[in-house]
Amino acid sequence: MKWSRREILRLAGSASLALPLFESGCIGGRPQATLLASRVPLPQPFETALPIPPVLNADRKDGSTDYYDVRVRPASASILPGVGTTVWGYNGIFPGPTIEARRGRKVSLRLWNTLPVPIVNHLHGGRTPPESDGYPTDLILPNGFDLPHMHDTRARVVQEQREYIYPNDQRAATLWYHDHRMDFTAPQVWRGLAGFYILRDDEEAQLPLPRGEKEIPLLICDRSFDANGSFLYPALDSSLRGQPGVSMDYMGGVLGDVILVNGAPWPKLEVANTRYRFRILNASNARRYELALDPAPPGGPAFVQIGSDGGLLAAPLAHRTVRISPAERFDVVIDFSKYKVGSQIRLLNLAADGAQSQIMRFDITRQERDETVILQKLSRLDFPDPGRAAVTRVFDFSYRGGRGWLINRKPFNPARMDAQPKLDTVEIWRLQADFNHPLHLHLVHFQVLSHSGRPGLYDAGWKDTINLGPGQAADILVPFTGYRGRYVFHCHNLEHEDMAMMGNFEVI
Repeated sequence: MKWSRREILRLAGSASLALPLFESGCIGGRPQATLLASRVPLPQPFETALPIPPVLNADRKDGSTDYYDVRVRPASASILPGVGTTVWGYNGIFPGPTIEARRGRKVSLRLWNTLPVPIVNHLHGGRTPPESDGYPTDLILPNGFDLPHMHDTRARVVQEQREYIYPNDQRAATLWYHDHRMDFTAPQVWRGLAGFYILRDDEEAQLPLPRGEKEIPLLICDRSFDANGSFLYPALDSSLRGQPGVSMDYMGGVLGDVILVNGAPWPKLEVANTRYRFRILNASNARRYELALDPAPPGGPAFVQIGSDGGLLAAPLAHRTVRISPAERFDVVIDFSKYKVGSQIRLLNLAADGAQSQIMRFDITRQERDETVILQKLSRLDFPDPGRAAVTRVFDFSYRGGRGWLINRKPFNPARMDAQPKLDTVEIWRLQADFNHPLHLHLVHFQVLSHSGRPGLYDAGWKDTINLGPGQAADILVPFTGYRGRYVFHCHNLEHEDMAMMGNFEVI
């Protein structure tokens, strides 16, 4: 089926045509991310054990591919004590099940949409063909949700189910999957549509790093709750079937007052006095975190970073704190042997006050032998020569009053192409921002050449998301390999993204 742009925008919402003209709640002329207070009593921290998302079992396998069928559906979850919360979940759970994949072995993910709204799935960090990337108007409509036949758009719209093919022709890395429906990504991710996708390879498997029960994914996000336990979100249309956007006080971004880790509020984890590997994902809509340990370990760094968005670093990096913006991933090792058995170590967020400054707690309950090692050489990173860059492009991410969140003063338009890089070429993209913008490119990974003058402390390795603060700029080196086709780049503050801060590039 083919659909007109008008029908697609009506169905998905219309950030580019019906952007709310909000001017209140601004500081320095720009709207700020705003805390949304819950209407239900909140639990005390560190009373719930950290849950680990289940690993999804393949429905079948053949010589080259693992096949998964997943139903996206509403379900009831017990997140806060004494109340139920309706989540929109992959297989009805939040976070969704973890998909573990192997480099060079394909994954076929067939999604069945049983929600009352359209969905789109994006494998964040995946090098995927355009038809499986999750372009924002490539909708999966619910059963019975129909539109008149149209014939003037490139959107791929299907009903009820779609098969996504992920070749996994890339380095081992911590990826994640989430909804990417145009104009409604923020509320649909807020309701639960996110999960881990962990890609493994032989290089990583040969390293003597913590594994098994000592390799733990941590999906950190913030949420707010209504009096009945439901997720609270300031959508203009709570059905998510009509008008897109949020009420004016929240157009700078929505901050929840409950910190969830793997879907549990302020949980605790019992650990041995050994090294643990944590795959940390910031799955918040707008909240940035600065992670710290309290008490700090004596005689060494709190975190040893071994990987970034695009997989292993060349060598480990020591951090006292870790700053992580929405959509970024940090692969870190924490050495609990620096503490005595019986110690309780809090993971803090130095970027917030009050309850939002707490994330989780580690309880060191036992002594065990540790045979893991963090080698000083982890991987080889073959970055291209910046001198090979075919072109330098400049993209300005800024708020323009009543016109909203824009890129080069233009709102997102599926019909407009903002860049057309050639396949197997390298470009430099200069990104500049007026506000806190975590900027993400689909399809590619990039090297940060400079970040306000020099590479930042948290810019090492291959990246797919970079956080720019107010007035900052970055030059990134982007190799365009793999596939021809249409992709997007955007701010991963999901409220900014939904309100038109997104652009197109087409690899030709």
